[in-house]
Amino acid sequence: QVQLVESGGGLVQAGGSLRLSCAASGLTLSRYVMGWFRQAPGKERDFVGAISWSSSSTAYKDSVKGRFTISRDNAKNTVYLQMNSLKPEDTAVYYCAGRESYSSSVYYTARGAYDNWGQGTQVTVSS
Repeated sequence: QVQLVESGGGLVQAGGSLRLSCAASGLTLSRYVMGWFRQAPGKERDFVGAISWSSSSTAYKDSVKGRFTISRDNAKNTVYLQMNSLKPEDTAVYYCAGRESYSSSVYYTARGAYDNWGQGTQVTVSS
């Protein structure tokens, strides 16, 4: 049974940093493209970033480029989202997602491309 569990969310002041983790079990993470999405109240779940299973390719939402960094440690079956210079508009529930891929350089930005999801972790940025 595939399970993704996010952690590391919390309350932080604007300008602060948080590092989210996504621990995977029931799968071989090294064959999975991983993505991060977020959903603010009353809004759709949006793409934040993605990383290929080899870490050779990454993609980010424009508004987080230069502030957020996605990385992975396949040996630990964990994916990370380092978030710096946080803004109030980053407030949302953050979800990690995974999809098996046979290409080492592929990543996906579409929500529908992923078939495994975590339960989410709340990030609140105060002004």
